[in-house]
Amino acid sequence: GGAPAGPAGSGKTETVKDLSKALAIMVYVFNCSDQMDYRSLGSIFKGLASSGSWGCFDEFNRIEVEVLSVVATQVKQILQGIRECRDKPSMFTFEGNQMKLVPTCGIFITMNPGYLGRTELPENIKALFRPCSMVIPDYWLICEIFLLAQGFQQARDLSKKFTTLYSLNQE
Repeated sequence: GGAPAGPAGSGKTETVKDLSKALAIMVYVFNCSDQMDYRSLGSIFKGLASSGSWGCFDEFNRIEVEVLSVVATQVKQILQGIRECRDKPSMFTFEGNQMKLVPTCGIFITMNPGYLGRTELPENIKALFRPCSMVIPDYWLICEIFLLAQGFQQARDLSKKFTTLYSLNQE
């Protein structure tokens, strides 16, 4: 899994959803809160592991640090099971129980760093996810390139007009 981090609206969750769509893997998005405990997250992990689906945990750093320490152990058990099963469904031990593991399962965490009420992730969980920084896209440049690819001669002027129109619509 990965750990995209960046400001709101930078496409962290959408990137995970698009990647899963391209690979034809089901993804479930969970909005995390400080009310989540290790039991509820463990149940979610069991479902993801046994179905081979992906889980995208939005604003993962809202979960309390004490819970994240246990979650690190749970995620490590799943990753160890994936390493051992070698691309075919098999059984593995999760929290003391034998269960089915489909190796296409994945866990992604998105974070909005720097906001109030967000915790710093413990090192043991940081080590389990590949970090990725996201920025707010340059809509003007994207629009200009898209219009140029379609053959528009006045792409620069049109892209300015389109981005103004879309920003007004968004407001």
